Amino acid sequence: MKILTANFVQCTVKACGSSPDCFPLHFDQQTPDLPLELAHEDVDFSPEFICNVLPRIEWPALLTTARELGNAQLPDTKPDIENPNAPENEQLLRDLHALLLETQIIQGSMRCANCGHIYFIRDSIPNFLLPGHLVQ
Repeated sequence: MKILTANFVQCTVKACGSSPDCFPLHFDQQTPDLPLELAHEDVDFSPEFICNVLPRIEWPALLTTARELGNAQLPDTKPDIENPNAPENEQLLRDLHALLLETQIIQGSMRCANCGHIYFIRDSIPNFLLPGHLVQ
C-alpha cells in the first residue's frame, strides 16, 4: 500500500461516517503481532504527476501520516506549485514523490481515531472488510 492510497481512505465502520475523526487512519506502530514494515520501491520521477495529484491531497492528513512514519520534512501548508519544472520546486516535488509513490507499507496496521477499529495491512494489501457486527 502506498502512502498516496492512505490519503484517500477513511474508516468504513458505518457509525464513523459523520465523524471527522474517521480520517485519516493512523498508522499504529504498537501492534506487536504485526509491526509496521516499510519498503522503498523505485518509481520513475514525474513532477507533472505530483503537481496534478497535489490539489486532491488532504494536506493536514498527509502531514499527520508523514509525521507518524517519521518524516517531518514537509511544509506545514500545502504548496502551490504552478511550474513543476522550476528548479526551486524540484526538491519539494522529489520529497513528495518519494513519500507518496515510493514509500510502500508492506505490513502493519491503521487505526481509526473515532472508533478504534484496526485495519491490518499484509503483503501491501489493506483489509477493509468489517466483521458483521460493525457493518450495521
